[in-house]
Amino acid sequence: MKKILIANRGEIALRIARACRDAGYASVAIASDADRGALHARYADECHVLKGTSPRDTYLNQEAILAIAARAGADAVHPGYGLLSENETFAAAVAATGLTWIGPPAKAIAELGDKVAARAIARQAGAPLLPSWEGRELTIEKARSFVAENGLPVIVKAQNGGGGRGMRIVREMAELEAQIGAAQREAGLAFGRTECFIERYIEHARHIETQCLADAHGRVVVVSTRDCTLQRRHQKLVEEAPAPFLDADQNARLIAASTAILSAVGYVGAATCEFLLTTEGGIFFLEVNTRIQVEHPVSEEVTGVDLIREMFRIAEGGHLPEAFPPPRGHAIEFRINAEDPWADFRPTPGRIGQLQLPAGPGIRLDFGYAAGDSVPPYYDSMIGKVIATGQDRQQALARARRGLGELRIDGLTTIAPLHQAILADPRFSASDAEGFTVHTRWIDSELQRLAEAARSFGTPAREEVSEPAEMSLQNESTDTDSEPPRYRAGIKAPLSGTIMELCVKEGDSVSPGDVVAIMEAMKMEQPVMAEVSGTIVKINVGKGAFIEMDADIMGVD
Repeated sequence: MKKILIANRGEIALRIARACRDAGYASVAIASDADRGALHARYADECHVLKGTSPRDTYLNQEAILAIAARAGADAVHPGYGLLSENETFAAAVAATGLTWIGPPAKAIAELGDKVAARAIARQAGAPLLPSWEGRELTIEKARSFVAENGLPVIVKAQNGGGGRGMRIVREMAELEAQIGAAQREAGLAFGRTECFIERYIEHARHIETQCLADAHGRVVVVSTRDCTLQRRHQKLVEEAPAPFLDADQNARLIAASTAILSAVGYVGAATCEFLLTTEGGIFFLEVNTRIQVEHPVSEEVTGVDLIREMFRIAEGGHLPEAFPPPRGHAIEFRINAEDPWADFRPTPGRIGQLQLPAGPGIRLDFGYAAGDSVPPYYDSMIGKVIATGQDRQQALARARRGLGELRIDGLTTIAPLHQAILADPRFSASDAEGFTVHTRWIDSELQRLAEAARSFGTPAREEVSEPAEMSLQNESTDTDSEPPRYRAGIKAPLSGTIMELCVKEGDSVSPGDVVAIMEAMKMEQPVMAEVSGTIVKINVGKGAFIEMDADIMGVD
């Protein structure tokens, strides 16, 4: 390999470009119209623009990306995480053009990307699994039968995809049918496939995972464990390595299961195997992520292993060592998302004013934006990551408090103050297993208290109009021929984003609380509800269209 096209954006694209520079490869960035001036586009050796702003037209446009690779003379493609990283069609297309795919074979992506198929592989490999129903079509009758046999709570999960999409916890039988429908609908919107399965849900469990590497010669190595328990709506917010308070037997079980599953499919590249750890110490397999993870830096910090460089070496046919150095010390990563923790994590795209980043011993920063950059509303809300490393967990926590205390981002609201509130909570910062009582639903269950505590660390930034909104406002102010809306009331967009689904049509009757549309902004789904009764007389936007906050999606008479 000599020239690598990075099929991604933001902080991971910048991370890969830096690894290319370290390794002596030329880097080729891609950027949508909204990202023309982005940090990853400025840093790479060359950048090619994808026309448009929507993910579908740009970073998910396989044909356009491959055309850029050919035009740039790239000989390899690294997909990063998200977007096309777990798309077996894209992996196969890259290989078919003669380019090196820096990731697992398309066949392994397909086998492990389907959660039901992955569970079958894990079962054959002897990995422990929770009771589940995994048939061809999940109906309410089949779900009720499963609940009757296994009890509540249960969780409905999309069979394909990830990132917390298409997941619904059911604690009451009366909720079952509605939650299955919601999960199937969300899975269809997010992944184009509605298949779901149902699994026994474990309360107060921790989310544990293994960072793995596998070469083309049959060797699978587990680099480190990680704990990714702190999540909001199944989206990870805080991750650490190694996973704290595990005993030797639990570590051994995690390593054995991960190695067996990846070996069974002839895996090549970086992978993460995810598990649940119960309060009783039981370990159950969840899924495999066939890519590098957002949280990979914590494994790098405690082992000294550059995981992106190892992916390069594997793609070129290199051999992995029998083992990597055992973890030393402890590392904790905090995702800095452009979201408002005081407003149900509403995305807050806009222009970054002053950006004061922390420094000093044990602080690593993986940011995709600099001062003056704009965070667009079309993509992921993550601005960057603060990673704190120490000789032990307590020192890492102390450095994290210092680092987050030094961080200042003006112009938009982030979740950084929430992280400071989490660090101040003894249930997270405990020094022993008995005191460490967080679980995967802990932030959701404690959100009001945590958000209130976060006020002492920061407040919402002054609302700034994003660049797309400024353009829209300018257009509106100069359009003297536009007619006022011919309806009694407008149903307005609660945020700037994309219309994923229109749930009503013109002529339909609605009542307050009815869901009339589904929007997506920065990877977060938002239902839009009617606030008045009446008849839908005008729909102003179509499915897939981008709409500004407070603009009328439709009109009611």
